[in-house]
Amino acid sequence: MEKICWANTDNFDESEFIIVGIPDESQSHALRKGTTEAPFKIRQISNQRDSYERNGEKSLGRPFQGSEKKIHDIGNISREQIKALYDRISSLSKIPVSIGGDHSITSQIINTMATRLGKISLVYFDAHPDFVSSTTNYYGSVINDVLSNIEIESSVQIGIRTPEQEELDNVKKHNLSVITPFDIAEQGIEQIANSVLDRLGDNVYVSFDMDCIDPAYAPGVSVPVPLGLNSTDAVYLLQKIAKKGIIGIDIMEVCPSFDVKDRTSHLASRIISEVLYSSGEKYFG
Repeated sequence: MEKICWANTDNFDESEFIIVGIPDESQSHALRKGTTEAPFKIRQISNQRDSYERNGEKSLGRPFQGSEKKIHDIGNISREQIKALYDRISSLSKIPVSIGGDHSITSQIINTMATRLGKISLVYFDAHPDFVSSTTNYYGSVINDVLSNIEIESSVQIGIRTPEQEELDNVKKHNLSVITPFDIAEQGIEQIANSVLDRLGDNVYVSFDMDCIDPAYAPGVSVPVPLGLNSTDAVYLLQKIAKKGIIGIDIMEVCPSFDVKDRTSHLASRIISEVLYSSGEKYFG
């Protein structure tokens, strides 16, 4: 298996970050199919476009700021293996960087990590609130499915722009903080970043659905929605959050078969690199 280009150690024990591919879309209802291809494609594109060879040696197109961390790519796992692996990762204070797959995978990751670490402060980037409660255990009910394991008052959703009425009702009922692309346009990215950082508690977990970004920048997603974040604003926020410290991040819903010249997969690779290099102190329980 081709490893992501950012991986720099084969030693699980010495690593700080664990790259995990979860090529499963069994709980997606999207008309577009193909997120199972994302872990392979993002790794492949990272090696093609973020890695260079000169005089027989590999050189990475690394982020401009930040320091290199110890990164181990463990390969792909099945949905059924999530509980055992993520419990192990949490117990050893390592940080998982997960590549899906459909967004329902996030609920299994969070519920597993919270068992050991306690309630999680969730930063949820998405075009959709994923707060359906009339149906559970699918990619549109993630927030409902992790509700008992997140701290609502220190959690936030970013990029939301196409909620269903049921989701609006649930957001209001639970007083979940939501930042839309229009809020960013009105207030500016720096002010938004400061407000997010002020809200966060310990045990910060980031879930990043690539459809939070406007399809102009990320066309290869399962459920594209116009009027999204631009890629620079999204990564700026991720840098700030990672610098504060995270217990994990996932990149979900890249759909390579609907991409344009692999732009979305390449952006996902760059997002992973920026988070890896920006990450500061780790928060564990």
